[in-house]
Amino acid sequence: MEIKVIKMFDVGFMNQAFAFGGENKEDGDEQILYRASLQNFLIDTGSEVILIDTGFKNGFPAPSKKLGAPMYMGEKVADYMDSFASLGYKPEQVTKILVTHKHPDHSGALEYFPNAKIYIAPEDADALKLEGENIVRLNYADGAYYNFPKSQLVIPGLRIIEAKGHTHGNSIVILEQDELFYMFQGDVTYTDAALKANKLSIVFEDIKASRETLERVREFVGTHPTVYLSTHCPEGYENLEMKRVIRL
Repeated sequence: MEIKVIKMFDVGFMNQAFAFGGENKEDGDEQILYRASLQNFLIDTGSEVILIDTGFKNGFPAPSKKLGAPMYMGEKVADYMDSFASLGYKPEQVTKILVTHKHPDHSGALEYFPNAKIYIAPEDADALKLEGENIVRLNYADGAYYNFPKSQLVIPGLRIIEAKGHTHGNSIVILEQDELFYMFQGDVTYTDAALKANKLSIVFEDIKASRETLERVREFVGTHPTVYLSTHCPEGYENLEMKRVIRL
C-alpha cells in the first residue's frame, strides 16, 4: 500500500492558546506560534483507492491572514479536487472514504466521488444528513484494537476506531504496514506539540471524551512505533515523507 498526501493549504500558523488551551486557558500563550497547514491523505492499495477525509468543496476561499488570529491555515496550495487530481487519480477510482469527523475541512468534497462507500460514525452522519446506499454507518463490530475499545476493520491492516470528543462521532484511522502503525488522527490534536505536551485544543464537543481519546492515543503511540499523521500541521506530511516515528 502507498500513502499519499492531498495538500490544500500551507505556511500557516496557530497560537498555543488555540492548540493547548482546551482544558485550561492558562496552558496557552497567544504569542507562542506553531506551524499550520491543511492536508488529507490517500491510500492506494493497488486494487483500491481509499481516502482519509476530504477537504473543502471546490472554490473554498482562502481565509485572510489576520494579526492575532488563533489559527491561520496558510496560503492556498490548491482546491482539494485539484490536489487530488495532481496525484494522477480520477474521482471514479475512489472506492472508500473514511471520514474522521463531520467538519467541512474533512468532509466538504464527499459529493465529488460517485463510486465511493463513505464510512462515518452515525452521530456525524446524522449531523451531515448523509443518506443512501453508499453511506456505511460505523458500528465498530470488530471490537477492541489494542487499548482502543471499539474498532471496525475496513480491509486487512486498515481500521477505523472510535475516538469521540472533538465531535460526538469522531474517529481515527490506523494502517499497519511494514512494522509501523500509521495513525490518521483528524483533529485529536492540531499540532504534534500538543500530543507531546498532553494538551487539548479549544475545539471539542465533549471535553471528557476528548481527554479519554487523547490519553488512549498517547498510550498507543507510547507502546507502538507510530507515524502520526496530522491534518493541520506540516508534521503531518513530513512524518509521512520520513516515516518518522513520534516520540512523547
